[in-house]
Amino acid sequence: MMFIMHHLRIGSVLILLLTARTAIAQLDFEQEPILYSSTKATDPVARLMDRLQNGDASLQWEPRHGYLKSLMTELNVPESSQVLVFSKTSLQISRITPKTPRALYFNDDVYLGWVQRGDVVEISAADPQLGGTFYTLDQRSPDTPIITRETAKCLQCHGSSHTRRTPGHIVRSVFPDAGGQPVYRLGTHVTDDSSPFSERWGGWYVTGTHGHQRHMGNCVLYNEAVVEKLDVNSGANITDLSSHFSVSPYLTPHSDIVALMVLEHQVTMHNILTASNHSGRITVRDSAIMNKALERPDDFESESTDRRFASAAENVVKGLLFCDAAPLTDSIQGTSGFADEFAARGPLDSHGRSLRQFDLQTSLFRYPCSFLIYSDSFVALPPSVKSRVWRRLDEILSGQDTSPKFAHLSPDDRKVIREILLETHPEAGSLKGIEPEAKTSKL
Repeated sequence: MMFIMHHLRIGSVLILLLTARTAIAQLDFEQEPILYSSTKATDPVARLMDRLQNGDASLQWEPRHGYLKSLMTELNVPESSQVLVFSKTSLQISRITPKTPRALYFNDDVYLGWVQRGDVVEISAADPQLGGTFYTLDQRSPDTPIITRETAKCLQCHGSSHTRRTPGHIVRSVFPDAGGQPVYRLGTHVTDDSSPFSERWGGWYVTGTHGHQRHMGNCVLYNEAVVEKLDVNSGANITDLSSHFSVSPYLTPHSDIVALMVLEHQVTMHNILTASNHSGRITVRDSAIMNKALERPDDFESESTDRRFASAAENVVKGLLFCDAAPLTDSIQGTSGFADEFAARGPLDSHGRSLRQFDLQTSLFRYPCSFLIYSDSFVALPPSVKSRVWRRLDEILSGQDTSPKFAHLSPDDRKVIREILLETHPEAGSLKGIEPEAKTSKL
């Protein structure tokens, strides 16, 4: 009888969990333990809002750009990061055209969107626990800066399958008509490290040289009923945009190709970190429910729980190590100071090496491990996910794991990445070597 009751209890718990998971599958981030919309954010924008409220910071409005330049100073967002998008694919679409593109500026954690004569500065950030957070700063209020957090409206696009069904960011390539409207019947591309060069930046301006490689930037379809292909040759290797539109309203005349490539990687990596964070925390929740129902120790870890943690960790590892990155076939060179400024931010090891140093010949970075391993979003990963990430990095960088998905990492790549992390990352102590027994033990 006890045997039967035990299995009935297991069945009831499983049914309860499966029913709940099915009902909220697309809204996990609004449930415990994430509670996206009702949880106070802790990202740099949220912290700035607190400083403004306490009188510890201020923003200055000026007629040409409103609060933009002051906001960039407070959030440490460089002008050199400017990239320009002219497709009508964002909040203030009525003000965006190929003659009046939207300017984006970013650093490791914050993204800003500005349009000429816009009502707001669009702001988003990578919150360590919540994922992408979204705000507007009212440009019509020159005396009092008002930053408002947005949730449901932004999440219609930024909480979808394009962002791994967690709040995140998107870089999209479209076929734009002469007014900047995407011709959706021709399709769109959500672009990242793995995207072929030929699918990138439709609806964006791109400044820089890239040899024989062709992208979709700097081009429009003037009559899509007659021609359904962009004239990509006309948009190639452009270093001056002044013939396309007046560049004088913008902080710089550039839409730097290197900045665009970093933006694609960064957006993708942040989405991976958010998805793995949420997955890990939800796994902890589900494991606690099962352990309590089945009267198991609180720290008991089932095979299913282990697999879920391991899957979340593996996604992070593959993203960090650029496993699916499309190779470059010609050298890349930007037009602004972005590449130099970005690389100079380090941190550097004792040999002057950094994960921010570029290659731009056959790949984006010289050492294929993402600089976002230093980010607050990485640090905030649940312990049961992050410990597995470091374990896997140790196996890969030490040469124990030579599986095909990591074949792009040469022995020298593995050695140098390992050395850089050991010197520059406060959590990298496990890379000094773990005994085999410890690697297979339960956490």
